[in-house]
Amino acid sequence: MSDTYQIGLSLRTVEDSDEAVSTPLKQAQKSMGMVPNMYAAMANLPALLATYSFGYDKFRSESGFSTVEQDVILLTVSRANECHYCVAAHSTLADMSGVPKDATDAIRDESTITDPKLKALSDFTRVMVETRGNPSSHDALAFLDAGYSDAHILGIVLAISVKVISNYSNHLFHTEVDDAFAGRNWDAPTS
Repeated sequence: MSDTYQIGLSLRTVEDSDEAVSTPLKQAQKSMGMVPNMYAAMANLPALLATYSFGYDKFRSESGFSTVEQDVILLTVSRANECHYCVAAHSTLADMSGVPKDATDAIRDESTITDPKLKALSDFTRVMVETRGNPSSHDALAFLDAGYSDAHILGIVLAISVKVISNYSNHLFHTEVDDAFAGRNWDAPTS
């Protein structure tokens, strides 16, 4: 990264003496088989990790989107925010959940997605990020015409909220991509 601030805190571990830190990291290790570096960084403020985890779980379970659509949204937000860690992680998850590889690669490269519904979803998600939640009527109607609803717009707001927590934390920590996601490493383009 260029001359951007890096937080001077260490990654936390499951052996941490503070249970507010070690307990959620142990839960992550149990459910994922690893403690992602992102979680170990966010655990420096347990409320940050708890808020992220709660919102992420709610997005996954109650957003009204399919798993493929969820992964398109999360990857699109991470790409718009240029988060090297989350683009790698969500590309890997997208590959595992069945997002067509050409769609995942199109989001990463900011090229055109060939599937019309996934394109409408990714395009509108990016509009929501770039306009800070102020889409034009034209953009919203194009999204709705693709088969989505106003409730789906709120689901995108939830995803953006969750990804801001992780994307910004990763920017501040310059979080190293875990080996599990290294096959889909990504670097933001240089201006």
